[in-house]
Amino acid sequence: MTTVPPRLDVPLSIESLSLAYGSRTVVDGVSLRVGPGEVRALLGPNGAGKSSTIACAVGLRRPAAGRIRIFGADPLTQHSVTAAHAGVMLQDGGLPMSARPLQILRHLARLYSAPADVGELAERLGIDQFAQRSVRRLSGGQRQRVALAAALIGRPRLVFLDEPTAGLDPQARIAVDEVIARLRGEGVAIVLTTHDMADAERLADTVTVIDHGRVIAEGSVDEVVGTTAHRTVRMVAEAEPPEGFLIALAAEGVLHADRTVLTLDCGPDPDALHRVTGLLAEHRIALRSLEWRGRSLGDVFLELTGRALR
Repeated sequence: MTTVPPRLDVPLSIESLSLAYGSRTVVDGVSLRVGPGEVRALLGPNGAGKSSTIACAVGLRRPAAGRIRIFGADPLTQHSVTAAHAGVMLQDGGLPMSARPLQILRHLARLYSAPADVGELAERLGIDQFAQRSVRRLSGGQRQRVALAAALIGRPRLVFLDEPTAGLDPQARIAVDEVIARLRGEGVAIVLTTHDMADAERLADTVTVIDHGRVIAEGSVDEVVGTTAHRTVRMVAEAEPPEGFLIALAAEGVLHADRTVLTLDCGPDPDALHRVTGLLAEHRIALRSLEWRGRSLGDVFLELTGRALR
């Protein structure tokens, strides 16, 4: 195997990474590269190997095989170097429960030679609104915002964000989106893990899908979703439709029926939608909603990883 020399201008490079817990392989030959100003979404079902990949990337786990470089440095043997360039937001937070948000951020700021302004960061993420409470008394979404601020306090050039919008209300989601957009504009590389496919489709430039420890798809969002002319009609009926209607509807494409929620995958021909609405009228099916859209990242994710619970 040809060894690629480390690139000091590449925020993150992972080559042929493998990790096992006992006899169970959880990461199996994962490779990816993230460039400056790139938002890379790392997607996969629970237990797919995403968190283990991130744990290795930030030096929390020693891989069984492979190579990881953060701006050319090894996160295990040169951790002090990589830690100065990389910020990490973990979903479980890792925040001291008895401390207050600004105490935590000011303490972290003292560890860096040129930290971000604590007050400005707290204001941007709305942390100043609950700054007098201890972390223990914060909601899950509020803790997420403090964890994000903690990851950014050192002005990192590479940021790992684990479920950054989990538990956030719509206003806080907008604030986090703005922070991510600002980081991207400043050339900061971002690795984003999320179970929210709409978040990934909206925020990410590139996507890596992992399942059973292996990369099963990667590329830009458009490349992963594809330029197929596939369309989906999603309907929510007022009552569970009769079998005759379902049989007729299934003739128009691939039908997924869950009581009153019907999803039909079909071709792009506008006449297909006309035929569907005709069937609705013929069988006198009353709807609460109807949506006609192209294939989404969420659709592709389910196609790749299956619909069964893990």
